[in-house]
Amino acid sequence: MLGFVKSLKEKLSKTQKNILGKISDTFSSYDEITDDLYDDLEEVLIQADMGVDLSADVIDKLREEVKSRKIKKLEDVKEFLGYIMESVLIEEYDSGHNTVQVGKQRPYVILFIGVNGVGKTTTIGKLATRFVKEGKSVMLIAGDTFRAAAIEQLTIWAERSGAFIVKSVQDGDPSAIVFDGLTSAVSKKVDVIMIDTAGRQHNKVNLMNELEKIGRTIKKVVPDAPHETLLVVDATTGQNAVSQARMFNKAVKLDGLVLTKLDGTAKGGVVFGIKHSLDIPVKLIGVGEAQDDLRDFNAEEYVNAVLDR
Repeated sequence: MLGFVKSLKEKLSKTQKNILGKISDTFSSYDEITDDLYDDLEEVLIQADMGVDLSADVIDKLREEVKSRKIKKLEDVKEFLGYIMESVLIEEYDSGHNTVQVGKQRPYVILFIGVNGVGKTTTIGKLATRFVKEGKSVMLIAGDTFRAAAIEQLTIWAERSGAFIVKSVQDGDPSAIVFDGLTSAVSKKVDVIMIDTAGRQHNKVNLMNELEKIGRTIKKVVPDAPHETLLVVDATTGQNAVSQARMFNKAVKLDGLVLTKLDGTAKGGVVFGIKHSLDIPVKLIGVGEAQDDLRDFNAEEYVNAVLDR
């Protein structure tokens, strides 16, 4: 576990520097506890993409703690800020279904959605590898028929992982291929089905309508599916990830988020605010290219890595 946390710290070093480094710089600029200190700390949290509401809540709690405990030392204020950030994140994830776990339903259907270039296909491929290693049969459905490269990429992942794949030619009807794939999976008694979809902007009505059509198609074959709908978002977009999640959730009820490219950004503070703002959990994080770099999100490990605990 210690090795895992150390590895995660290294992966999240940019976010750690952006949050912890700027917090330290802020404290070093003050000789005493003042309102300006609180204002500057709140600004640091907002700039770290924690979100305006959560940042204000954290600083309000900090003020209360400092006042009630009669704290006078800046180093103690800094320590309590870390405790509050930790408790907020862990409390947000204290209950509910916060990881991708294949339920008892067979087939268990997971639908992946998101804008272009966020890593949907790679996420599906890595999860397929994980599930096959666990002894589950897996079928991948190449519902992104707009990009030939997406179909080719998913085919490579299917071959690499040992999963089945159903695909069509480029520019085929996504709903038709989803129907064919689900029908095939049911006949094969497949354990897990993962459906890739074309990247779509959350503000493009026709593409969002197509997503709703895919949802209706899924229910024609497996009435209680999809069992999970996961939105894949790029962590480097910061607060835009929250906006995407809000808009997608209006069209299709989201069960969780996959936050990719966390190793390449200083905007990992978005993890703190995204559940607080939308009550949609981050279930998986991507922190690199390797298979093991797609990880189940663990709030305690994440906050320990970011705050260098």
